[in-house]
Amino acid sequence: MSGHSKWNNIKHKKEKSDAAKAKIFTKIGKEMAVAIKAGGPDPNNNNKLRDLIAKAKANNVPNDNIQRTIKKFTDNSDINYEEIVYEGYGPSGVAIIVETSTDNRNRTAGNVRAAFNKYGGNMGQSGSVSFLFESKGVITIIDEDGEIDEDKIMEDSLECGAEDIKCEEGEFTIYTEPDDLDSVRDAIIGLGYKIDTADVAKVPSTYVELTNEDDIENMEKMLDKFNEDDDVNAVYHNWDA
Repeated sequence: MSGHSKWNNIKHKKEKSDAAKAKIFTKIGKEMAVAIKAGGPDPNNNNKLRDLIAKAKANNVPNDNIQRTIKKFTDNSDINYEEIVYEGYGPSGVAIIVETSTDNRNRTAGNVRAAFNKYGGNMGQSGSVSFLFESKGVITIIDEDGEIDEDKIMEDSLECGAEDIKCEEGEFTIYTEPDDLDSVRDAIIGLGYKIDTADVAKVPSTYVELTNEDDIENMEKMLDKFNEDDDVNAVYHNWDA
């Protein structure tokens, strides 16, 4: 498996400005709405909601804001978002999956299709590229100060039930089976490691290398366009960037 930076351009992207942080929480809020509708407002009984709360805190969202959002979507059952997944190809056949939460599927589909078309890609039918990806639990740990011993964290992760672990530029990416994500994450936290993110994500089985400068520029612009869309939660691709 390759590092997550080659396939995930939204979930683990560090945003520094206040505006960017607000946009991140707008997206997390929509995911919370879907999670609450499916599993209720108690994070102790709703693993998805618990993970989203952890994600919000990792992005420095104040706890008061998190609790207000949970109350908002608990008290207002008429606020409905649906999760829709779009698939397609970018420049030179790069496979792309776009996960969204939306209250207006026509708006979202139009925006996603426009981004594909504008930057040399095309949106396909459901299943057109998903066969190129596998769902995995993905846990990331950022080691900005270089204090984590690589051999030690590898040993600890495998003993906690992880399938694999990769290190790339001060970031450890731990892979699990999707159903094992919660238990592995909790075990790793129990050993004293600080988790940056923990999500079920799409990992590609093969990668596409782009050598044409126009293709690279268009791919970057397409991913930026998806990232700017409040309806988009995550984007996965097999560009070997």
